[in-house]
Amino acid sequence: MKRLLLMALLMGVSRPAAAQRRDDQAYYPGSFNWSFLRRYPEAARLFNAFDYGHAVLYERLWADPATAPERLEQDFEFLTHDLLRHPPRFSIAEEAVMPSYARLVWKAKQMFDWAHLLHRQIYDVYSDERIAPERKGALVERLTDYYLSNHALAFSSLPKAMSLMDDAAYSQVFRKQDPGFNGLIWAYHWLQVGLYEPLLGAGSPSARQAGVAQTLAHFWRMVDTPGGFPEAMPMTAAVAPRFTARHPRAAAIFDNLHMMHDIISDILLSDRVPRRLKATTIETALAEFRDGSKNVMSTEEWMGMAEMMGGAARMGGVAWPPPIR
Repeated sequence: MKRLLLMALLMGVSRPAAAQRRDDQAYYPGSFNWSFLRRYPEAARLFNAFDYGHAVLYERLWADPATAPERLEQDFEFLTHDLLRHPPRFSIAEEAVMPSYARLVWKAKQMFDWAHLLHRQIYDVYSDERIAPERKGALVERLTDYYLSNHALAFSSLPKAMSLMDDAAYSQVFRKQDPGFNGLIWAYHWLQVGLYEPLLGAGSPSARQAGVAQTLAHFWRMVDTPGGFPEAMPMTAAVAPRFTARHPRAAAIFDNLHMMHDIISDILLSDRVPRRLKATTIETALAEFRDGSKNVMSTEEWMGMAEMMGGAARMGGVAWPPPIR
């Protein structure tokens, strides 16, 4: 396990910077880039561990389904007791962790990387104390435009119907077979959108530092408390209402991204999708989530979805101020 992670890290940092990107995607230029890592390294480095967790999950489910349950149990222990506690300082080369899966559906990796880049750049904008608060919203919308301009890789900015995740023939098999690992993935997603709340809502640099620390502390309570993981997929409107109100397109993109994570786990695991059809089924789902012309929810439906799913508490709670305990 640790050897696999070391190989991924070495592949990611032993090459020139241009090669380390490992794809054709590029950061939108700006002095704000890397501000989140500089100001909140404890949070930023967790995402390197999250990337490993997603990658190893897909590789296990695809490369050797017969041994996947046992190996994922070992991976879960490694992630929750080791890697998340001591996350990598650098981003990992995910294709070193998931070589078989990356060959199967390279497009999926590219789409996830492109959306994760948007995540990171929005954190950077709201972490950069040199940018006037009144300018940050417009800059994030510009970043979202830049993201959406890559039509081949961008998730739709309209919220897609939850039935795509929950009502297909292959749906929900992973969360039923491995609720622990699935809950950990949902906790990742809670934190990824939840961190926006203190960055947008706190009124001073020190308050933002405290808010990020409180949000991280709630994430750790999820990890450390038996039964503490979200019971439903965290919806951005429920977990991060400030962010959703200010940037609804980005919020919908992230919900679509997170649904697609669940869908791929289900497709890889489900015996209702023959192995020879796994790749084409995933590619069809990816095309669906790039298409904003069908299977979309209205804004009202989307904003009310959390209550239909049992409320924000089932999704980990509103991120900040932290939930009342």
